[in-house]
Amino acid sequence: GIPWSILRNYSASTKEKAIGNVAYERTELLEVLKARVKQLQTSNVPEVTVNKAEPAPLEEDECRVRGQRTAAPGPDGEQSAPKGKDERLARPRSWVEKLRKEMYVKQLKAEQEVSTQLAEKQTKAKTKSKTKAKSKESLKAVAMPTWNQSPAGLSPACAPKPSKPRTTEVEDAKKRRPRRMPVDKESQYKMIEQTILSNLECFQFLQQPEKAEKLLLTYHKSAAKRKILTVAAYNIVMRSWAKKGCLTRIERLLFKLQSIGLRPNLDSYAIELECMGRNGSSAGAIRSCVERLKNDGFRVDELFQKCLFEEDENEMVLKAIRMIQPDYELPPPPNPETCKSSLLRSFYSKERNVSYPKLDFTVRELRERFQKQLELETSNTITIKSVEAMKPMTPQATKARELLAGLRSQWHDSILQALQKSKHEMSKASMSGSKALYPYLCLLPDEEYVSIMMEVINTLSPQGVSLAFLARELGSKIYNRYITHRKMRSRHLEKVQKVYENYIHLLAKDSQPDNSLPREYWEKLVAEIGLGASLSLKDRSWPYVLHMRLGMHLLELLVQSVKVPRNILNPRLESKLIPVLYHIYTFRNSWQVGLVKPHPILCQILADASETTLTFNSCVIPMLCPPIPWTSSHFGAYVLNDTRLMRYVDGAVQHQLLLDQCPQVNLHPVLDALNQLGNCAWKINQPVLDIIISIFNDKGDEKLDIPPPVSEAPRPPPVPSNPSLLNKAQKHELMLCKKKAAEMHSLRMDSLYKLSIANHVRDKVFWFPHNMDFRGRTYPCPPYFNHLGNDVTRAILLFAEGRPLGPKGLDWLKIHLINLTGLKKKNALQERLEYANEIMEDILDSADHPLTGRKWWMKTDEPWQALACCMEIAKASRSPDPAAYVSHFPVHQVGA
Repeated sequence: GIPWSILRNYSASTKEKAIGNVAYERTELLEVLKARVKQLQTSNVPEVTVNKAEPAPLEEDECRVRGQRTAAPGPDGEQSAPKGKDERLARPRSWVEKLRKEMYVKQLKAEQEVSTQLAEKQTKAKTKSKTKAKSKESLKAVAMPTWNQSPAGLSPACAPKPSKPRTTEVEDAKKRRPRRMPVDKESQYKMIEQTILSNLECFQFLQQPEKAEKLLLTYHKSAAKRKILTVAAYNIVMRSWAKKGCLTRIERLLFKLQSIGLRPNLDSYAIELECMGRNGSSAGAIRSCVERLKNDGFRVDELFQKCLFEEDENEMVLKAIRMIQPDYELPPPPNPETCKSSLLRSFYSKERNVSYPKLDFTVRELRERFQKQLELETSNTITIKSVEAMKPMTPQATKARELLAGLRSQWHDSILQALQKSKHEMSKASMSGSKALYPYLCLLPDEEYVSIMMEVINTLSPQGVSLAFLARELGSKIYNRYITHRKMRSRHLEKVQKVYENYIHLLAKDSQPDNSLPREYWEKLVAEIGLGASLSLKDRSWPYVLHMRLGMHLLELLVQSVKVPRNILNPRLESKLIPVLYHIYTFRNSWQVGLVKPHPILCQILADASETTLTFNSCVIPMLCPPIPWTSSHFGAYVLNDTRLMRYVDGAVQHQLLLDQCPQVNLHPVLDALNQLGNCAWKINQPVLDIIISIFNDKGDEKLDIPPPVSEAPRPPPVPSNPSLLNKAQKHELMLCKKKAAEMHSLRMDSLYKLSIANHVRDKVFWFPHNMDFRGRTYPCPPYFNHLGNDVTRAILLFAEGRPLGPKGLDWLKIHLINLTGLKKKNALQERLEYANEIMEDILDSADHPLTGRKWWMKTDEPWQALACCMEIAKASRSPDPAAYVSHFPVHQVGA
């Protein structure tokens, strides 16, 4: 079963995260298929084992498979199936034969390609003179046919025997071992570069320029390591010194930068001018800097048009410029570019006179909602009530909660002490190995690290969670909080608040209409404000490996420091402290996987306490105000939470690089589409939600897609005192019971999160910010509860702003209901409408008595959406004027 906490970070991009390296996956798939073929052909293979760490050579296995097939051919040319009780297993099925044919065709293609390549090489070699060049060319021809160069990833070594002129060459190719999959050197280089920049930025954030420069110089002094350095690394250290007004340090770093063949960029000159403006340098020094800037092909205006500033950096640059040009004025904002796509030419034409639609909120109401959203994101987490039925408080539950509160207080102190001890030891070591994590442990107050680590204890599944997943999640939480602190310190938040207060005039119903799109309106407001921090921070995302290392270190501290008395539940046992968390290993599909599991004592205490609250990250809850419009690939959606425009696999860098290289005007249609989706307001269908919660608390119903609790899982067979006495069938049954229990727990927790979040916002209007994946598919950012969920989730969502049904709206609702039943799929729309009118009694009965009536809605393909539609039809049909009835039901046919 999948650990239930993995679902906490579920997003539509999970499928992409499982893809990985395409070539590697194909090789692995072929390995599995060939192993399966061998298992079906013989009864002597008890188990299929695939080494996923390093793919085994393909030549020998394929030759063996072909040899088995051709060694004892039957009447039709196929291998004769062995006789006996394993005859059915050994007889190849249709898919096996198909696989053989496909592999044979691929081998023939590989042979033909190799033959062509070798013939070309030999022809070229004969035309040349008989010199050493000819022998070298011949050697190259011999080295060509390796397995990873053939079209289908298969070795030509198993192809039919080649002709005599190249027999030796093919035999040499057979002896060659397949090489490891080539490492993406560009991604590896980018990861190292990101790590260096992240380390330097940590020291900059901690206001420790001396340590940042010391680290930079360790790379600069090494001839091998200095090749990794870029101008950005020097700029980070120079920016740290510019805050202190140390111009001599900056000039020294500029000299070192140029000594290794690099040239200052526009940011370098902006940093130097900022320092000059901060320490009041002479006009001659500033004039010299400006001349060097112009000699390198830059213009002064570009400093304010292309550079990203934090805090008061641009004011200091402007101050320095005005010391030599007192009448200098900031350059006007560039003219907005318009998308030239022929498909969108009419949409982006300047002649459109349609004003942007208003929301049903006043300016004051939207400001209040923005403040609530800001408070939510500033706190980083939110605790909400669970929808699980409130059990009566027994003396056992009261005692367990008191015990748990005392233990958590002790664990908090132990984790804090272990963290401080670890930081003290790291501070005395050099920046190498695990010691390089020290600056990352200083970015936040110690209490915030402890609270993040305590969340792991409170949310850990009894079945255990993958060590890699937990480490990645911990590292990501540290990074997100660091970004929040950085935005607050750099005056980024201050500027966002100022712009948003004016932006809501575009959406509020009591403001003047405007025909600008949200992105255009926001960019216009930013240009009017002028000076201040840039809204797009310099992109310095931490590499994937750094997230993992930081998370592993925190998990290690957690496992070592959190302990509980062994006799806390049974006084007769020995009084001894034992770890609360254990790091164990298990096997999943022949993979060795590390797990972090809680001790049964902790699971028992948590079960007895029966706590009724859930804690989530703030980005999990839908937004309480309209999202910030996307204006670039680095800015949009949440107020403080860091959000990517494009979802991609952790550790991948090419997607963001391509986005950065793409002309901004080409992204405008994508950004405007995401903004339009995000500005759609939603609310909760409370009657349907109440019915779902009642069934959820009444042991669920699998037929209605409401998972039952784990207490309803099948009971495992009794285990003897000596587990080795279990036979194979009993072990298999025990394994199936454990797997079913884990799956039920995962599904139950997933539904619990969705329903609890929906219940939390049941009386509110909310919004879903959107982003996309690499294919351009759009998804809501909140992972658990959104309109792309299952039937249950979709049924409890309504549009916050309704529309009159119109003369044919009720008919469209009836047609939509029949579509949800799965009936009449091949019938015309008119026939579906007639069928809906025929069963009108069942529809009204379902709306009035969903749990006690004839329950017609339960027999449909999408029962919960069908129930919600039945209720909407009942309300509309019973209204005095169905055409004037205002519907909030989310179906696009209504009002068509």
